[in-house]
Formats: sequence, structure tokens, C-alpha cells
Amino acid sequence: MTWNNLSVLAVVPARGGSKGISDKNLRKVRGQSLVGHTARTAAALGWIDHTVLSTDDERIAEEARSCGLDVPFLRPAELAGDLSPTVDAWRHAWLESETHYGERFDISLLLQPTTPLRRPEDVERTVREMVEGGHRAATTVSRVPGHYVPEKIVKLDDGGCLTFCTEQGARHSARQAIPDYYFRNGICYAATRDTVMSGKQIAERDCVGVVIDEPIANIDDPIELEWAEFLAQRAAEHGQ
Repeated sequence: MTWNNLSVLAVVPARGGSKGISDKNLRKVRGQSLVGHTARTAAALGWIDHTVLSTDDERIAEEARSCGLDVPFLRPAELAGDLSPTVDAWRHAWLESETHYGERFDISLLLQPTTPLRRPEDVERTVREMVEGGHRAATTVSRVPGHYVPEKIVKLDDGGCLTFCTEQGARHSARQAIPDYYFRNGICYAATRDTVMSGKQIAERDCVGVVIDEPIANIDDPIELEWAEFLAQRAAEHGQ
């Protein structure tokens, strides 16, 4: 396997605690758990050398193994809290995997189960744009809807009156005059070893943005599970 002679590790981060949705990573979309959807995507990418799950929860570990993921270690509790930086869990998984497999990985992917409907080709495009562009990292992004851009956002002052969040807000009324904004959508993060090990960053200054134009489901609240079901149903009806 490997990508252009670069060894590749995919990490699926899935801690047990979740405030918005109980047992979130074990919830199902179209009859398959979020972890299972992510495992299926990774299995479709033959150039990934190994895919491991990073979790502190034995139930999630058991589900991952049943879906074909490797679970050679458990994540320490100090890396699984609500405020624990994701990059620290990624770094831990990378080092533990190198010890377990006895090899050094040049690049790694972070595939969050909370974006279960990702397409293998989008993951592959993320790696291609990072490697062929000579970047240190890559992250998939989506365009911010026009009514959510900074120029359209307002606040309420103490008297209950509206104020614009940016100085430019009062001058912008036409959507076409507002620049494009993007948000990280969680479909795929990719990075070189030095970026995560030394820089301890996920999206640094030399991080190329890979634009995804299709609707995505990034699950954090119960309503987003329903949105994911809708998108999955629509894709099935169109044979995708």
C-alpha cells in the first residue's frame, strides 16, 4: 500500500463521553453505527496502511473491532475529556500505532465518526492536494451559508437593539458583495508527521483547504442525526 511511497496511518477518534448526544459514536445512520460508516470509508482506500480507533470506551472499541478497525490501545482518560485537544489524542494514537506496528508513518488522516457520510474520493483528494502541493497539512472545508457570514451576524445590546458584529456589516446588503467564508466540516484532516509531532497542530498556516461543495452531515446534536438520515436516504435513492 502507501501513497507515493509515503506510509499512511488513519486514526478514528471516538471518545466515550458526549454531552449533546448520549453514546454518539455508537448511534446509527441507515442501520450502521457512525464508527461503522467511518470504517467502511477507510476500507475503501487501499493505500491506507493501517486504520486504528482511538477511544477510552470499551463498548466503542468492541464495535470498532466488529467493523474491522484495529484497536491496539485505549486512550488515556486525560486525553478523553470535554476540553482535551484533539491534536493530543491524534499524537498519542500516532505514537502508540508506531510502537504497535513497528513502523514509522509519514502522514496520517484523522477521520471523525461524526461525519459518517464522507466519500472515499474526498479523503483521497485531501491527501493528494496536501502531498502534491507540498503542504504540511490539509483540511476539508465547506462554504459558510450567506446568512451566517460575519457581515450578516448581529448582536443585541443591553437595550435589546441590534448591532452588527463587524464594522462592514452595515455596508453590506447584497450577498454578492460579501466574500466567501469557509468552515472546517470534519470530513478529513491530513497532516505530515512533523506537523502533529513537533508543531502539535491540526490546521496550521501551511494547511491547504479542500472545498466540499455537497451538503454534509457533521453530527453534534440530535437534529443532525435526522439530517444525516435524510442525506443517506437521498444518496441511496440516487444510487450513490
